[in-house]
Amino acid sequence: MFSTWTSATAGCRRIAIALVLTAVVVLTSAGLAQAQAAAAPQAPAAPAQAAAPAPPRVFTGDIGFMYNVVKADKTADFEMAIAKLKEALAKSEKPDRKAQAAGWRVLKQTTPMPDGSILYVFLIDPVVKDADYTVGTILSEGFPPAEIQEIFKTYGPSLVSRPSLANYQLIASMK
Repeated sequence: MFSTWTSATAGCRRIAIALVLTAVVVLTSAGLAQAQAAAAPQAPAAPAQAAAPAPPRVFTGDIGFMYNVVKADKTADFEMAIAKLKEALAKSEKPDRKAQAAGWRVLKQTTPMPDGSILYVFLIDPVVKDADYTVGTILSEGFPPAEIQEIFKTYGPSLVSRPSLANYQLIASMK
């Protein structure tokens, strides 16, 4: 009985269960937010202003997950952006970026979500404390502005919603 709790398969199974449970919470929250947004009355348009930069994506736990829900017909576009992200991390001279790359894995769900979209999960283990994991920021450090615009013409529309971030604390290692 003990051997089933200490095997590598059991560890993978626990990670998979955590991913599924977190995905359910994330997708339920996203559905509620969309329903609330649809029901909210529309305010008059404000004068055009410069868009505020997105807040940095910083993990506070030992292990981080970032959930990316991608349109089924746009997975190739998303994966192209991930290849560019990998390239930007690889050519960075910054020690934090090298450390981020070492612990960053990208997982793709093998079965579609109920709406047909595909879930991609960034598994960050270990997290680089205080490092910004914003994809756009990392891409901007590795490529010229014109190329960034081309990447975002396909990356942005591939996403169903903004990626959600989750922090986890390691409480036991079964190694």
